[in-house]
Amino acid sequence: MNEVQRLMDEVIRFRNERDWAFHHNPKDLALSLSLEASELLEVFQWVSSEEALETKKTEMEEELADVLIYALTFAHAAGIDVSKAIEDKLVKNAVKYPSPQSNA
Repeated sequence: MNEVQRLMDEVIRFRNERDWAFHHNPKDLALSLSLEASELLEVFQWVSSEEALETKKTEMEEELADVLIYALTFAHAAGIDVSKAIEDKLVKNAVKYPSPQSNA
């Protein structure tokens, strides 16, 4: 089992222990994922990136964790293999955005 799958299993176990599965359909999870991403963005409101990194690192970590938890829960609900999806997307992006070094 890879680390992504281990984390997904842990997230789903946590969710199931609280009987929250009935809330976790793909539409509602995508909506929640967007809201949590906005909360991560809010950490940077009115400050520079440097200032945010210096003063709001804990908030960043917590909001990023929420984003990733919702992303893993969404993947579970939608039957998406996260590792494969990322690998496939990187291949697609490599074709779309070739490395300048590959032209040398």
